[in-house]
Amino acid sequence: MSDASTQTLGFQTEVKQLLHLMVHSLYSNKEIFLRELISNASDACDKLRYAALSNDALYEGDAELQVKILFDKEARQVRILDNGIGMSRQQVIDHLGTIAKSGTAEFLSQLTGDQKRDSHLIGQFGVGFYSSFIVADKVEVLTRAAGTSASEGVHWISQGDGEFTISTCERTPKGTEIILHLKADEAEFADGFRLRHLVRKYSDHIAVPVLMEKEHLGEEEDAPQTPEFESVNQAQALWTRPRTEVQEEEYQEFYKHVSHDFADPLTWSHNKVEGKLEYTSLLYIPGKAPFDLYNREGVRGLKLYVQRVFIMDQAEHFLPMYLRFVKGIVDSNDLSLNVSREILQQDPNISSMKTALTKRVLDMLAKLATQDAEKYAQFWDEFGNVLKEGPAEDYANREKIAKLLRFASTHDNQAKARHSLEDYIGRMREGQNKIYYLSAEKHTTALHSPHLEIFRRKGIEVLLLSERVDEWMMSHLTEFDGKKFVDISKGDLDLGDIQDEEEKKAQEETEKQFAPLVERVKEVLKEDVDQVRTTHRLTDSPACVVLPEHEMGLQMRKIMEAAGQKMPEVKPIFELNPQHPLVARLDQEQDEERFAEFAHLLLEQAQLAEGASLEDPAAFVQRMNKLLLSLM
Repeated sequence: MSDASTQTLGFQTEVKQLLHLMVHSLYSNKEIFLRELISNASDACDKLRYAALSNDALYEGDAELQVKILFDKEARQVRILDNGIGMSRQQVIDHLGTIAKSGTAEFLSQLTGDQKRDSHLIGQFGVGFYSSFIVADKVEVLTRAAGTSASEGVHWISQGDGEFTISTCERTPKGTEIILHLKADEAEFADGFRLRHLVRKYSDHIAVPVLMEKEHLGEEEDAPQTPEFESVNQAQALWTRPRTEVQEEEYQEFYKHVSHDFADPLTWSHNKVEGKLEYTSLLYIPGKAPFDLYNREGVRGLKLYVQRVFIMDQAEHFLPMYLRFVKGIVDSNDLSLNVSREILQQDPNISSMKTALTKRVLDMLAKLATQDAEKYAQFWDEFGNVLKEGPAEDYANREKIAKLLRFASTHDNQAKARHSLEDYIGRMREGQNKIYYLSAEKHTTALHSPHLEIFRRKGIEVLLLSERVDEWMMSHLTEFDGKKFVDISKGDLDLGDIQDEEEKKAQEETEKQFAPLVERVKEVLKEDVDQVRTTHRLTDSPACVVLPEHEMGLQMRKIMEAAGQKMPEVKPIFELNPQHPLVARLDQEQDEERFAEFAHLLLEQAQLAEGASLEDPAAFVQRMNKLLLSLM
């Protein structure tokens, strides 16, 4: 090889950090390196099988795809070879020198050095190849892309110390060979029995055979001169086996293979459909959210196989966007082997499969919620805000999705969202026919909102919404089980049959009695509010602000403004509580200047209580100071 073909390059900064953290965070689970490397080798074989559908020459006369594991105890070496798709020089640089993933910075910022926690985070990010350096102090990669000449082989070497060397070499076989030079204290992995055990433990489900050299008992001279290899895994796609023959541990390991996650899934569903459409699906709900979960443009979707032939990763056409966290595979007998993403968009069978797979995922979640509340709570904490996108995106399944939603509530005042809508309905007061909720920027803001006062007095439960997506979700979720949702911070408050005739009559009399006060306040605040009226919402606060019924809420306005959308001005409705001493004092004030100051102060207090920003904070401070000085 010529010197010109050899380069020493530095790892991307994130890779350097990752290598250090992996070596120091995963040492108690170091055996997973073999699972990750075999999974990568299996993927390379799958990709070659698919590419060869349109170009059979890529097999180069070697169509028996397989993974081989060789070891040398004395040299402390383990070699993993595959005859799959291989890599070009640029692909090696791109795949082994950088992490081209969204969320990298966030991922690294969350790593803490805590071994157990970091191992889960690293697993979510999916960086299998780099696990080599947990057990090896030097790693070599020899590879050649299928369909290229032997002179285009690539040799990559690194000691995981911040840089790698890459050179061009002669390489006859296609595919990839990884050579691990084990650390002195990791010699246990250069042992045939140990390696066989790990293959059967972690990679039994791999659809390509994983071969190891037969080990012969007795005298060495009895061993054959030519090495004999045998498959040490079942080499049968797990999803093609009957469910009754698959162990729970096998399902869990297959999940780690398809997701490159280190943690077990929360639940899964293995299903074979026969009839007009024939396909098999194996769907998993992860235990942890990936770092790019909220990137709607990121890669997502299921692994697609057609008649057990791998077609593509991240086939996003089989599940809606709000279920993008689901991992797994779908294997169809009704699609063409040369199917592409463009064809998937036009195939009517895909729509039918998407409908059925969506229903299956929602049923999985409903079953999990019923049978294991603790696991469902874990799911909700990780993926709840994504599921909230469902009512807007999937009209046909709105009721199913609504049953899966969880809310914080005045039932226990806890910030954790744990109450279902069915729970809420089961606790509704006699005569109540609406589901009441309140949106705010923070849970504490909602919890202490003046709007809750009348509901607390009457013992009516209110759902407390404080996530950014909540108000948008509620604009698409108008009712549940025949009961309308009502935002208690908007429009006229109608408690229906819960409010008796005496209360309604007393309210009318209050309106008449304090009509002059309302007119005075309306005149003073005419530039700031749409209207002024007496309230029956409040029991302890002097005043509150209310939005018109069909206006966008404060949270949604903030989101739109943050996105650069210019929002029209909306003046609130100002409601006064005549039973409060401050409002009574306001009514008695004869000095019009002091009356105006006092009225503005009550309005600004009400706006602050809702979490709004004041138009002129300095003026509020001056009014407050003036009032305090008058009391001294």
